Amino acid sequence: QVHLVESGGGLVQAGGSLRLACAASGRTFSSYPTGWFRQAPGKEREFVAVISVSGGSTYYADSVKGRFTISRDNAKNTVYLQMNNLKPEDTAVYYCAADPDGSWSDASDYEYWGQGTQVTVSS
Repeated sequence: QVHLVESGGGLVQAGGSLRLACAASGRTFSSYPTGWFRQAPGKEREFVAVISVSGGSTYYADSVKGRFTISRDNAKNTVYLQMNNLKPEDTAVYYCAADPDGSWSDASDYEYWGQGTQVTVSS
């Protein structure tokens, strides 16, 4: 069992930066690919980024590529999402998720989820 807790969300102006963290409990967390997803009001949850177990492979949604960076520190059981040059359309609740069984970009394939952290970008 893995318990995930996100932090680092907040209100920021367009062009600003935030760093989200996903802290995990459970000894097997470092064995799972871990992803970030987001959900804006009235929209479906969408893939943002994912990182492999070792951290050697990362994948991003086209909408965030070049602006967001996912990383992990397995010694601290934590995955990060550095978000730069934020845009109003990045406003959403951001969730981390672990242990995908299948497609790494499909939310329905993930076993464990955090409660989410709100990111609001003002124009």
